[in-house]
Amino acid sequence: MNRLLKMAGLLTVAGATVAAATYPNGWNVDTAHTGVNFSVRHFFTPVRGTFSDYEVNLNFDAENPENSSFVVTIATKSVNTGVEKRDNHLRSADWFEVDKYPHMTFKSKSIKQVGENQFLAAGDLTIKDVTKRVELPITLLGIKEIPESMQAMLGGVRRVASFEGSGEVDRRDFSVGVGTWAETVVVSPDVKIEFTLEANAK
Repeated sequence: MNRLLKMAGLLTVAGATVAAATYPNGWNVDTAHTGVNFSVRHFFTPVRGTFSDYEVNLNFDAENPENSSFVVTIATKSVNTGVEKRDNHLRSADWFEVDKYPHMTFKSKSIKQVGENQFLAAGDLTIKDVTKRVELPITLLGIKEIPESMQAMLGGVRRVASFEGSGEVDRRDFSVGVGTWAETVVVSPDVKIEFTLEANAK
């Protein structure tokens, strides 16, 4: 069971099919129940958004989880806060400069278990042309075995796993946001990154 928890924790940043010895057919992400989100304060008010276009490449060693690794790639133009004018500004040179820097990436360097159902992935986050080492806490919410009588109805799914996690970065470290109006007063420098994931195995 401990190995299963370790394996499941590595799947949190997902969007990819994962090859694993325990589940030879891998895991698939249920995109209807998965999200990559963020929030940042405008003065005192949290403004929430999401990135809708992303992918993950994961190498997983079931016997030695510390040897596993994953790469997350997010399309910066897919930023969506629900306000078109604001989203277009976020895509501009003032913020993400999506024409010049169409992607941001996270490349894991180490993954370790830090508690029951708790994991910590450390790696390099690159936004624009700046790379910083960050840590991403991950929580395994649960794993459900699907009864054989229900597997056909669910397209052959045998197991469902759910995860969540969050972290915080200082956007100024990555030159996201320019001018004194955006540095600390109007828009907070601290950006909270949140994700949820539901994955299934056949």
